[in-house]
Amino acid sequence: MNGMRVRFWGTRGSLPVALTATTVQAKIAKALVAAGGRSFASEAEAAAFAAENLDFATNGAYGGATSCVEIEGAEGAFVICDMGSGLREFGIDSFRRIAGGHPAVYHFFMSHLHWDHIMGFPFFGPAFNPNATIVIHSGHADAETALRRQQEEISFPVPFDWLRAKFEFVVHEPGVTFEAAGLTVSLTPQHHSHDSYGYRFEKNGRAVIYSTDSEHKVENMDAEAAFEAFFAGADLVICDTMYSLGDTVSLKQDWGHSSNVVAVDLCHAAGAKTLALFHHEPTYTDDDVQRMHAETIRYEELVRGERPPLEVICAYDGLEVEV
Repeated sequence: MNGMRVRFWGTRGSLPVALTATTVQAKIAKALVAAGGRSFASEAEAAAFAAENLDFATNGAYGGATSCVEIEGAEGAFVICDMGSGLREFGIDSFRRIAGGHPAVYHFFMSHLHWDHIMGFPFFGPAFNPNATIVIHSGHADAETALRRQQEEISFPVPFDWLRAKFEFVVHEPGVTFEAAGLTVSLTPQHHSHDSYGYRFEKNGRAVIYSTDSEHKVENMDAEAAFEAFFAGADLVICDTMYSLGDTVSLKQDWGHSSNVVAVDLCHAAGAKTLALFHHEPTYTDDDVQRMHAETIRYEELVRGERPPLEVICAYDGLEVEV
């Protein structure tokens, strides 16, 4: 693979969100209304109708797992950003790929150590594989402490020392480029409680940015030159867009997150090609997330000016993007 393939295993922020019976029933009702009394000869025929005629919020779901993103394209290793609850499904899928010959080597890149970004690790099956190697990259010197602490007996029945994989914790300095699994990687500090770090992954002239849990204040955009340089020319920017601009200004300043509007502005200034909305607010319904996506596309069109178009996509659990 010359480039990279990005897989989203978890895209929610702060807390996992489950689809409730009421939510599923509402989706079914909307689908039946859209069908208008049609009959279908098979489930496959009905699925084809739904895919063609229903919006994503009705025919699909943005998902409920917290932050976990895989970057495929490394050499001889899995590359994963964060350990949110989506990590469980990734771990199960990685067993399938290991059975097919993929090396049992995992490189994790941690944005930060808050619970929603590490809560999947106790359920990460490969950690029990004595033939697995797990390298955890972070800007935090206390990454090992955080992972061990959440598996203390008061919180979880399986202690960290029962894990059988070979572990290595590596602390990196912001601004210092390094190589990992055939990718060129750098990190930058972000404004968030107990610090957060964004990552830039490069391979064969292509670049993916993973930047979540980072607050960008509209009134301080002149100070964002460092982020513009970090995002510069990126093929894909995965960006914290937890709130609308109205929320960040009126209700949630200093909560450590950003908005869809600021993400567009940063990507425009950086000359990025694609923006992926990410770290969705847990109280937002699928309709809410879809509405924000549409509003973001419209905002990008309004402020684009003479710049090249910025593609705006909305991350959901299961999305794959080729870079």
